[in-house]
Amino acid sequence: MVKHVLKRDGRRVDFNNQKIVAAILKAMDVTQDGEDIVLAAQIAHTISQLDKEEMTVEEIQDVVENHLMNSPRQEVAKEYIRYRNKRNIARKAKTNEIFETIIDAQANDITRENANMNADTPAGMMMKFASEATKSYVDEVLLSDPVREAVAGNYIHIHDKDYYPTKSLTCIQHPLDLILEYGLKAGHGESRPAKRIETASVLACISMETVQNEMHGGQAIPAFDFYLAPYVRKTYEEEIDKVSELENEDYSFLKAAKFDDYLKRDLTGLQGKERAQQHAINQTVGRVHQAMEAFVHNMNTIHSRGGNQVVFSSINYGTDTSAEGRCIIREILNTTYEGVGNGSTAIFPIQIWKKKRGVSYLPEDPNYDLYKFACKVSARRFFPNFVNLDATFNQDPAWDPEDPKRYIHEVATMGCRTRVYENRFGPKTSIGRGNLSFTTINIVKLAIECMEIADKDERIGAFFEKLDWALEVSARQLDERFQFQKTALKKQFPLLMNGLWLGSDKLDPDDCVESVINQGTLGIGFIGLAEALIALVGKHHGESEEAQELGLRIVTFMRDKINGFCEKYQHNYSVLATPAEGLSGKFTKRDKKTFGVLPGITDKDYYTNSNHVPVYYKCTPEHKARIEAPYHELTRGGHIFYVEIDGDATHNPQAIMQIVDLMDKYNIGYGSVNHNRNRCLDCGYENAEKDLRECPHCHGHHIDTLQRITGYLVGTTERWNAGKLAELKDRVVHE
Repeated sequence: MVKHVLKRDGRRVDFNNQKIVAAILKAMDVTQDGEDIVLAAQIAHTISQLDKEEMTVEEIQDVVENHLMNSPRQEVAKEYIRYRNKRNIARKAKTNEIFETIIDAQANDITRENANMNADTPAGMMMKFASEATKSYVDEVLLSDPVREAVAGNYIHIHDKDYYPTKSLTCIQHPLDLILEYGLKAGHGESRPAKRIETASVLACISMETVQNEMHGGQAIPAFDFYLAPYVRKTYEEEIDKVSELENEDYSFLKAAKFDDYLKRDLTGLQGKERAQQHAINQTVGRVHQAMEAFVHNMNTIHSRGGNQVVFSSINYGTDTSAEGRCIIREILNTTYEGVGNGSTAIFPIQIWKKKRGVSYLPEDPNYDLYKFACKVSARRFFPNFVNLDATFNQDPAWDPEDPKRYIHEVATMGCRTRVYENRFGPKTSIGRGNLSFTTINIVKLAIECMEIADKDERIGAFFEKLDWALEVSARQLDERFQFQKTALKKQFPLLMNGLWLGSDKLDPDDCVESVINQGTLGIGFIGLAEALIALVGKHHGESEEAQELGLRIVTFMRDKINGFCEKYQHNYSVLATPAEGLSGKFTKRDKKTFGVLPGITDKDYYTNSNHVPVYYKCTPEHKARIEAPYHELTRGGHIFYVEIDGDATHNPQAIMQIVDLMDKYNIGYGSVNHNRNRCLDCGYENAEKDLRECPHCHGHHIDTLQRITGYLVGTTERWNAGKLAELKDRVVHE
């Protein structure tokens, strides 16, 4: 007797002969003699009595065809076969349509899902073919019924779903010191430990580029200055040996010399050991600068993931006060300010200044001069962004200014906004850890579904019930993905699990990664708080105290619920202020189709990123800071604060410093400043004019407009999807 049916998507469900009857009746309904329920029931009963405990859908359909062909109703068999073929064609049609848009290099939201990936190249096309095909497999085979239904209903979005079957993790903060000290082993080759700054710079690139191919998210270096500082000294010592040989004089005693900074000086008038030391310093600074140039150039040209995307890379720096650390900081800033190639702004790495009182922020701080320079560089080149180590939730009591490895206790961030710090299963640190995967809830749809409830309290209560359900489904989905990820073997990630990921050095090649990946985080994100609030109370949080109170109540509810999931599932769950790029218009498009155009909610082509004040809302930077700041403590999976400024910021670094002051004042965790930057590709002329179409210098029309999309830059808006382009058009200056 048949008890179970194995469906096409891999699910095993109970046998139900009524489904067979219904399918036969549909075929009969279009024939001249119409339905024959007795015959349909007989065929279904006969199949149910077969000596098989389980059958596939295809096997059942084959048996139905045979019975119909041997019955007096052979014409029904033909209709049944025709019906099966139509269903098969329909299943393939959507995939075929998607493939055709990729083949034709059409600019749409499928090919423009990631603005830093060129889907028009052969490698990019191959990636998109694989991506779109894999998503269908995940939906049909790897998702449980409740999760699949929530995705199909437009309630949740699983990020990087195409990478789901690979068992890969999202991102990691590289413990670069391990590679620099012990060399790099990447499966097919290895390198020796670094001895000079040039080698250290190259290894930093190779490390991020190699691991990018083992993960589906970004790569970051949490303490770029601390990690590379020792190789400045090694380079200086090498230069001392060179000058000793050149002058046939033993200056080896100068290798241990103490000095506060590496600053180039004219050698005129200097003699003996003083001249030898300054010459070595000058040469060292020059080599460090070249190494930083090479690092930035490589991070903008080395491709990963099949050769269609540069490494999504970030570096954190600013708190190393040693002479060597300051040299690294100064030269990476000098390189960034100068630009790459013919003077263009470097897209990667995303650079993040670690702002800390007593170290790198106040006038009396040892790195204050470099902080001012960082603001000047940001005013011209958008980077660095700023992470606030003084925010209450970014502090660690273990941080000690005398500890040479104090960076272990400093939070570092991915440039997009991902934050990994707290840890239930190991040390509180960003290093050697990252996000495992994340899922975003469409809180706007939950709110829209409650709009018709007249009583406000009942309306809000109904919303929280729906939010509770969505959180439960999201937590379950992330745990299911974790249970799948944990079965991966160490040897599947030859560099990542060779000591970079915390604890992975203790694994054997054929060991599963289960014992170490729980050091990472599972992010539950949200999008469209502003639109959800408009649906619930008529205004968004930037324009209404009532809406702000409700917004904080909503995200606090999420935080508390997610903390409970940490205990229930024993994972590092966190709330993520989702960096919606490809997602920015997906939810909206479907909700608009379902609910129509709702003023302030679905009347645009995008939903507002996470808890941000809407980009179209005019307000001062301080008002925006005051509204968005409280959400940063609640969203410890990652967040970012943006301010749009007008005019040419190149000549106004003070404007950048004022924004950082707001971050300090309002306890904001991470922030950046947006401004316009145009560059003529014909002559290199730059300005900040809005909507520039013709270069005022050479009158050329090849204008590159640089804009920030979700924490990182995109060199041309031609690769932006429709939702982000609509958002860009709506952005207003905060003044």
